[in-house]
Amino acid sequence: MLKILGRTNSSNVQKVLWACDELELSYQREDIGGDFGGNQELTYLAMNPNGLVPTMIDNGNVLWESNAIIRYLCESRAPNVLLPKDPWQVALAQQWMDWQQTVLAPAIRPVFWGLVRTPEDERNVDEISAGQAQTASAMTILDHHLSQNPFVAGSRISFGDIPVGIMAYRWFQLDIERIELPHLARWYQSLADRKAYRDRAMIGLS
Repeated sequence: MLKILGRTNSSNVQKVLWACDELELSYQREDIGGDFGGNQELTYLAMNPNGLVPTMIDNGNVLWESNAIIRYLCESRAPNVLLPKDPWQVALAQQWMDWQQTVLAPAIRPVFWGLVRTPEDERNVDEISAGQAQTASAMTILDHHLSQNPFVAGSRISFGDIPVGIMAYRWFQLDIERIELPHLARWYQSLADRKAYRDRAMIGLS
């Protein structure tokens, strides 16, 4: 049985759960991290020395890093509905998956933490403002790409949409002013029309 270790309000865990649901996989999940703790216990650190979530266990094999887990599941589970057949589209999916980690997530993190997980009287307004500007810049890049593509890797949803899709929900739910990005909004609505996305990503911010 496939097992996912991690709390459902973690964006990285949400990525994996969304992929599992799109692939119609059966799995067990255990709450780890955040208020649930357990991620610094020796048994967990023996599997994931980073002490982060998620961790996946599949037939005794352990894998961590959410994007690696998604790629593994998409490549190993038929009918591979999130895996493009064209190598170029696979590369594009990987590009946007990596971009989420290196550009988008660092930009939005101070906004999310500042507005959602920090008491109002302790917020660093300058950090939040800078993060908001950086996130708007990143989302503008994505909007431009989506003006020419229905999804990040082409005409169909792929594993590349999952990491950026998780961040897009936060962008649209945060209590901030947003620039108008019509292609991003169109793509976001196409994700919101999917049950797996609603069940795993659109569950509020906490």
